[in-house]
Formats: sequence, structure tokens, C-alpha cells
Amino acid sequence: MKAKYFILSILALSLIACEKDFFETESPSAMDEAVFKSADLTQQAIGAIYNTFGEDKSFRNRLCGGYVAMNTDIEHCSKTEDKDYAAYNITGGTGDLSTSNGKDPWAYLNSAIERANVVVDGIRQHSDTTDATFKYLLGEALTLRAFCYLEMVKLWGDVPASFESFNGYNSEVLYTKKQPRSVVYEQLRKDLKEAAELMPWSAQCPGSAANYTGRPSKALALGLLARMDLMYAGKAMRPNTFVEGGTKDCSIGYLVEDASKRQELYQEAVWACAQVIKQEDWKFKDNFEDVFKDLCTDVTDYSKSEWIWALPFLDGARGQVLALTGNKISTNCAGAMINTIFYSSGNTNNTKTQAMIEIAPTFYYAYDKADKRRDITILPWTWEYDDGSGTAPSGYVDVTFPGVPATDKKVYQKQSNIGQLYCGKLRIEWMTRSYSNNEDCIDMPVLRYTDILLMFAEAAIGSKEGNAPSEFYGIDKQDCLDKVRARAGLGSVPVTIENIIDERAFEFCGENIRKYDLMRWGILKEKLEKAQADAYDLQNNTGDFAGRPDSVWFHYTRNDDYAQNGAAYVFDKFVGLDVDATRPAEYDKETGWVAKSFFDKEGVPFLTPDKWYIYKEGTDIDMHQYWPIFDVNISASNGTLWNDYLY
Repeated sequence: MKAKYFILSILALSLIACEKDFFETESPSAMDEAVFKSADLTQQAIGAIYNTFGEDKSFRNRLCGGYVAMNTDIEHCSKTEDKDYAAYNITGGTGDLSTSNGKDPWAYLNSAIERANVVVDGIRQHSDTTDATFKYLLGEALTLRAFCYLEMVKLWGDVPASFESFNGYNSEVLYTKKQPRSVVYEQLRKDLKEAAELMPWSAQCPGSAANYTGRPSKALALGLLARMDLMYAGKAMRPNTFVEGGTKDCSIGYLVEDASKRQELYQEAVWACAQVIKQEDWKFKDNFEDVFKDLCTDVTDYSKSEWIWALPFLDGARGQVLALTGNKISTNCAGAMINTIFYSSGNTNNTKTQAMIEIAPTFYYAYDKADKRRDITILPWTWEYDDGSGTAPSGYVDVTFPGVPATDKKVYQKQSNIGQLYCGKLRIEWMTRSYSNNEDCIDMPVLRYTDILLMFAEAAIGSKEGNAPSEFYGIDKQDCLDKVRARAGLGSVPVTIENIIDERAFEFCGENIRKYDLMRWGILKEKLEKAQADAYDLQNNTGDFAGRPDSVWFHYTRNDDYAQNGAAYVFDKFVGLDVDATRPAEYDKETGWVAKSFFDKEGVPFLTPDKWYIYKEGTDIDMHQYWPIFDVNISASNGTLWNDYLY
């Protein structure tokens, strides 16, 4: 199965030899001593790992959001024709994720792991591991390998555990069998603790890795260790008995049934988070919005960012993080709105950018009205363009856009509907580079300091199981939770698992975390069913949502900073989303106010089972929490791969 990935690694590494030696008989191969005695060549070998992240159907546009982390009780997939990706009824032959040439998420993650194996083995065998640079590079390779394995476990559950490079002879390494994920977890515990010892804090990292959010440091290794420990100690869908060839006898349960072992894992998570908190508490940003503006404005200075690691995409290179997880914008805005050149839609009607993540309509109402995160996270509008045809947009009057004739072109924020709430954490208008052809190149967020605080608080109470550790290293779990809530403008609540579950939703919506949190807590199905039922109550004006208004009311102000040239209009008043909202007393359409239906169009409701759903009725949510291993991967595995979970 891994032969082609190894060949890719060798080809990439063979090119790092200097030109004058390229045709010499003794030019270094991937595992030759000459490669790993040179820090520069070793660093280029690590660059081959990063290279896989930018490939089509890798982190560039499949593993960065939209496909991998939905649907949840707070997020859902907006691509109607591709909804099976998130609807828990995906099948093994899905074409867009898996193609006949092996260019798919499984292939690229395995390729990255094999390349990391080459580097890890090469450094251990040939490099001076007392040297600070080689120590860092070994820690970086171990951390990147662990990151890729954690992504694989999140997506597929049990996967092959291959932690040595293929030497050309050992067929067991070439075709590594799928194994219980506990084998992977135990190795990653060792690897990440070793990486944390090898790598310094970001400011002390060598060369270009110093003070850079795009390269790992001690904090990332510790943070990934804590994240993995919470997964390991939690629940998961798994075979009741691991059977080679596959089984349908699967259920949700603890991977670790021994309570003392779970307590050990929570103790380890507390220890890992405590080290980061003691060293880097200064990373916590005072302003929630600035956390995401930093990504959009390319703030990669570690000392100025809350991000511990954001997978880097270079300006002008590949990356569709914002395209898939940011706010939606009409293609007509390209060249008219700031920071846009050209982009294709990724949609069959060719009218909108992708914006695959939409926010579940009921989640807006779950926020406390005082929560500052709500209006940054959830946007009830899209960017639109008026071509100046001479008439106001449908439902609008000319006075809506004061100060400009109807025949003038303009960009403006267009009110959406209850079934189209978008994630506002990444926005084109915040970017400093240009957005072109869906390749926005925004760095992919992986881990930020706030997650360290909330993981500490959760591990300190033993998460949902209550197997709490006994040592907290001088850190107060209540302070960790209070700090996050205070930034949001909220008061203190007790550190309970219920409050942690809610707080992680409010804090991390749209960041590709929620699904895997719900899975390890064992409540994915419960939360999905409630969110779907609540959405229909919201549409029907019943239950907890009885009495909500049917319309929203809004007013524009002109702000040409959002246009490359010409006029731009943004909302300065927007009323009607809250359940108890009423029409503003100052509402007057002759002074620019607009009233629009929010729950239906010409009497046709937006939230009905045939138009909007988180999962399809009749599907087994629990059994299909994971992706299948795709047909092309199983066919190439020489019998070492198979699917469980009714696939």
C-alpha cells in the first residue's frame, strides 16, 4: 500500500542533493549519511512533508474544513450537491474525495507520514542529535507525524500504525496492516513527549522557525499531547472486537475501560497544558476578533498571535481555508470589493464562492446576548454587488443606499435567511493579500492558546467520566474557564462538563473541532438530533422559539473602504434575530430602513426536511461517524485495509 508514497518521498528527497553532485555515483540517497549530516538538507527533507499539505485534496482544500468537521449541532455543510460528506451516510466509492490515481486525503496523509518516517529514522541514524538544530528538526518531524496520525484517527478511527521508514526490503512496512488506534495513541504519547523535550519554546527555536506560528515548538507538542489524551480517554465508535477483514459489530464506548488509566491520561493532559500556561499565558488575546484578524492579515509573529500553530500557506500558493470556512461572497464582487481579483465559485450555478461551513440556525439563539463572540462568529449576510442596472435590488428602494444614484455600481452586505448563517471568523475584508480563484492562502488554524486553557479545565475534572487527576501544578481550573468567559463579556460559571461542552461550542465554532469533541464525549447523535428538532421548531415558531419575529429590519451606512473603487454599503443597524426582538420604533422605509422575511420566501419556509438538514432521516448517525477508507485505498493495500461500521 505504501510503495507509491515511499517513491514520492525518495523522489522529493533525491532532489535536495547539490547540483554538482547530482550525477555522481555516490550522490546521497534519501537515507544516506550525507543528507542527515547537513542541517540544510535535513530541513529540505522536512519541507517535503509540508509539501504534501498543499496538494489538491490534501489540507489545501479537503482536510482544512468543510469536508472534515461537519455536520455538528452548531455547523453544517452548505454544498447541497455534496451534503453526503457531512450527512453520516457517505459511501466507500465517493468520487470527489477519492480518485483512481490515489490523490485523496488518505493518500496524502500516508505520504506525509512516510516522509516523516524517513526524516525521523535518518536523523536518529546519521545526525548529531546533541546539536540544537538537529534536536529541533527531529522534534518537528515527530510532531508533524503525530499531527497527521491524529487527523487520520479523527477521520477513520483505526488505521495502520507505521512508525518506521520503508528500506526497500521489509514487506511488512510496505504493507502495514490496520491496527487498533490504541497502538497509535501509545506511540504518539511517547513521540510527543520526546518532541516537547527536543524543541524549545518558539522564541528559542533555531533559524526561520524562531517566533513563527507556521513551525512547531514545545507548546504545539504539549498541546497535541493534551488533545490526544482527551481523545484517548474519551469515547469512540469502535469494533467491539478488532477483526481483520472488518466487522459490523461496532458500538460507542471507552477505548480505555480502566478508570485508573483514564485518570493517568487526564493527569498527563493537565501536566502538558500547565507547562504551556505557565510559560505562555501572555499569548491570550484581549480581543476575540483580533485572534482571527491575525490569520487574515498574516500575523505570523508568534509573540503577537494567540495561535500556537497555524499550518502555513504562502502568499500566491495554494490554500482554501477562508474559501471553505469564511463568509460567502458573490463572484460578481471580484474586482469591485477590496482584496479580490478573481475567483471561481465551486458551485454548479457559478454564482457564489464555496463557503461550505454554515452555522446551524439555532446556534445563534444559544449564545448569551451579551456574548461578544456571537456577532463575530455568526453572520446573517453575504457580500453582494449591484451592477448599476438602474433599479434597486429586489425588495429594496432607492433610498436604501443614500448618496449614490441607482445607476452607480456598488458592493453591499445582503441580508441572508435563517438557513444561511455564515461563519465570520475569516473574512475577505480583513485580508491584506488578494483572494484569487478560491486560493486565499490563509494559514490553516490548528491550535490556539484558548484551547490549552479549556483543555486544562476539562482534564482537571476528568472530563465526562469524572476520573479527575490529583495534581494541578499550581493552575486553577476555574481561572482558566473564567478567563475565556471574561473576554467574551460574561461572568463566571462552575467548571462542570456541561459548561465545558457549551463553552467549547461558543469559543470554537467553525474551527473544525466540534465534531470530534462530540464524538469523544459520546453525544454526537444526541446533539445532532436535538439541533435538527430545534431547527424545525424555530421554523414553525413553536417550542422554545415561539413568538420569534418573522422579519429582520436593517439600515445601511456608506463605507467606501470596502470597495476597490466606487461605493460600498454596510449594515449599521440590524434588528430581528433575537427571539424577543420587535420592529424598531425608528423603522421607516423612506429613511432607508428595510424589512425582509427571514424564515420564508413567498410563503415557502427555509427550514424544512427537504431543504435543510444536519443528517438524513433514517441514517445511522452513530455507525457512520467516521469516513470509510475509500475503495481506491483498499484496492491498493494488498489486503491490509478494510472497512468496519457497515461500509
